[in-house]
Amino acid sequence: MKTDRSRWLALYVLCAGMLMIVLDATIVNVALPSIKDDLHFSPNNLSWVVNAYLIAFGGLLLLAGRIGDLVGQRRVFLSGLTVFTVASLACGIAQDQVTLIAARFVQGVGGAFTSAVILGMIVRMFPEPKDMAKAIGVYGFVASGGGSIGLLAGGVLTSAISWHWIFFVNLPVGVATVLLALRFVPNQDGIGRKQGADVPGATLMTGGLMLGVYAILQVERVGWVAFRSLGLAAVAVALIAAFVVRQGRVANPLMPLRLFRSRTVAGGNVVQALAVVGMFGMFFLGALYLQQILGYSALSVGLAFLPVTVVMGAVSLKFGAPVAARFGATRTMVAGLLIIAAGLVLFAHSPVHGHFATDVMPPMLLLGLGAGLTFPTLMQVAMSGTAPEDSGLASGLVNTTAQVGGAIGLAVLSTLAAERTDGLKARGHEALSALNSGYHLAYLIAAALTVAAALIAATVLRAPATAEQQASVEAGSPELVSA
Repeated sequence: MKTDRSRWLALYVLCAGMLMIVLDATIVNVALPSIKDDLHFSPNNLSWVVNAYLIAFGGLLLLAGRIGDLVGQRRVFLSGLTVFTVASLACGIAQDQVTLIAARFVQGVGGAFTSAVILGMIVRMFPEPKDMAKAIGVYGFVASGGGSIGLLAGGVLTSAISWHWIFFVNLPVGVATVLLALRFVPNQDGIGRKQGADVPGATLMTGGLMLGVYAILQVERVGWVAFRSLGLAAVAVALIAAFVVRQGRVANPLMPLRLFRSRTVAGGNVVQALAVVGMFGMFFLGALYLQQILGYSALSVGLAFLPVTVVMGAVSLKFGAPVAARFGATRTMVAGLLIIAAGLVLFAHSPVHGHFATDVMPPMLLLGLGAGLTFPTLMQVAMSGTAPEDSGLASGLVNTTAQVGGAIGLAVLSTLAAERTDGLKARGHEALSALNSGYHLAYLIAAALTVAAALIAATVLRAPATAEQQASVEAGSPELVSA
């Protein structure tokens, strides 16, 4: 009983670390206007407060996950959390632009090493299907719903105290999480650096991913067909291609290609890459709709996103696993994806003079319900069929597809929305109407991608339940039927 209690405590410690990372992705966005005024950022330079973090974070997730397999996942988690906490202090005390941007890059490094191994540790701590479903439900809620909490926390801290405190708040949480992780999170040895210490491969992969994320982040400012965008993307693709070729030839690859032979691993990550576009678009463009069209304050935006968080949390933590056990993981995932698409389509009808109760809350509730059904189940499917020695790499891969897929999708949505807005303004449409129409186009494209994800999930990930699983479901057991 004590061992079982300890691993659940370990789960909550790991999720506390994940929540710090997820919060940081959105809490900074709310404080950007205050940071701009205080440190005298230009509009172009201000974007680097976000971009510096994203480049390091997105570029290092895969490498961090594999390092966790080699040297031990708890060691990587603690190292990343320590780096993230110290970098948060540096961000909070920053008095100039260079210091803040540099500290944000280091924060991204720490965030990547912290988050990349968490899902792998959870899967190893909870091998039983029933417990794994519950544990991933908790993790899925934190990973998917923490962003809206960040919007609220950012608004409160920035308004009540100052932008510095969005970073200072990480210090006590980070220290407490490190101490609790040392106490409760089991320390499992890695497979050894000799099993995958491919330094040239690590350089190719990290360089390709960082350059790719940087190229994506440039799109909204310089456009898709600009020489800088195309050139950077070409170099990034070449580096990643060289990495993949090398992994098929070296004796001890950093990323064994056998991982991608699993239909569930490969298909699950493709589904996730498409599915997160809708959620990224909702958080980013939905917040802009509330601020720029409906005139909400930063705090009001955070409060407006609470329905998503509450519903997502309730479904992820309480109802997701029993629903998946009753109807099967794939059907649950497909239903969740279609509900997300329906919420996005409903959001695409939000008017310029909208009201929260009739135009904002209904799509928010649908998005929360759909995400609560989809992402915990999707994470378990994407991790299924993975050998224990590859769990860190698989965890890093799940996080990478979410971050890079979301970044690419958001760049596409933002660019197309801006082009539609500019085109309508040029034809004489009123500014707010044109802006809202651009958002509507983005929501509809995100909905179409989510439907595509549902179709892939229904075909590629569809697998019959075993006789044991079917009997478990018929008996009313809450075990999750694996896809």
